[in-house]
Amino acid sequence: MRNVFLFVIFLFSAKAYTQSVMTDYPEFFKVTISNPLAVSRENVLVLVSSQQLSKSFKKFNPHAFVVMDGEKEIPAQYNQNDSDASGIVFVLDELGASQTRQLSVRFHPSGNKPRTYPKRTQAELSYKKGGEWKNREYIGGAFQNTQFLRVPPEHKDHSWFIRYEGPGWESDKVGYRFYLDQRNATDVFGKVTREMVLQQVGQDGFDSYHEMQPWGMDVMKVGKSLGIGSIGSLVNGEAIRVEKTDSVNCRILENGNVYSSILTDYYGWKVSDNKHDVRSRLTIHAGTRATQQTLTVTNNIENVATGIVKDKAAVLIKKNGDGQHFGYIATYGKQSLNADNLGLALFFSPNDLIEITEDTNSHVVKLKPSQGKCTYYFLSAWEKEPDGIKDQKEFENYLETVAQELSSPVKVVISKK
Repeated sequence: MRNVFLFVIFLFSAKAYTQSVMTDYPEFFKVTISNPLAVSRENVLVLVSSQQLSKSFKKFNPHAFVVMDGEKEIPAQYNQNDSDASGIVFVLDELGASQTRQLSVRFHPSGNKPRTYPKRTQAELSYKKGGEWKNREYIGGAFQNTQFLRVPPEHKDHSWFIRYEGPGWESDKVGYRFYLDQRNATDVFGKVTREMVLQQVGQDGFDSYHEMQPWGMDVMKVGKSLGIGSIGSLVNGEAIRVEKTDSVNCRILENGNVYSSILTDYYGWKVSDNKHDVRSRLTIHAGTRATQQTLTVTNNIENVATGIVKDKAAVLIKKNGDGQHFGYIATYGKQSLNADNLGLALFFSPNDLIEITEDTNSHVVKLKPSQGKCTYYFLSAWEKEPDGIKDQKEFENYLETVAQELSSPVKVVISKK
């Protein structure tokens, strides 16, 4: 009898909740998501673009909406600042093989009715304020977060000016940072928790993250290499990172519950006898290990070179891809700074590929931008993550899954009914 009573209360509560949603968000439209793959996929990013919305639903109000899967609310956000992914963003836990699912977006045409969801991504940039520069070091002051930073000309590596030396971004799987100085290389924070952790990093000692912390640690040695997915260009057989520039700006575009992104502008990057302006956009979403790197480079750069640090403890795995499937290079083995298993991977469109090669410090993917643009993805998989990948075979299967999904994005259609 007690179970029946509880079930009745549950049904009543669900009905009351649904009625409340319909009252607070009286307008709606349908979103149809289709999986072109004959295999199921997890943690699927869905974007209903602002262009789609402005064309079909001009009354839509980004300040008062919910995404509903039947009577279940799906955490979502509206990207206002990331122009390449502006619109409604949410993540489906699963989309079945060849499945088509229909959700609804309910909204109020006016007002502000925000929703609160668990935070599953984060992007931040924190620098010191209140101190002073002495030569190349920043003395005193305290860290504060910012949405935008024009990098001071005094700033170099180990200036103690930027917390963990650059901007950071993370999902509930993994964290990353890149050095916002003349190195401009990307590093990995391995996490032993699904919680957001970047706000803790570097607060209890500038580089304490090089040793195991309650949240995890820096798991990769970058040195003079391309780290993981860093920006470079191959010149005379060596990858040149974005080291010599006229100026650099960095901006946090989105710091959302399900999606975050960072925009960095490098002006006057010197490569051989030429200078190039580079715009880098880094994105991550809930439930994924992968970061998307989108580059725009001026002045007809000969190539963009990115890659993965060489490590004697890791084996190299590579696949060129073909006209319909992403290629990748990856390494796997006991290459983490904690001497345990770490997988690193970089995915690219075969249409952009010039060659897979190497230099002194890195496994290198040499790409040719199309009209000055190219996009690639990189990821890290540490065995100490919650439900982490434990061996090479599991990692190789995972690589194939990611490559397949990148090659076949879901299709999103919106309609009134």
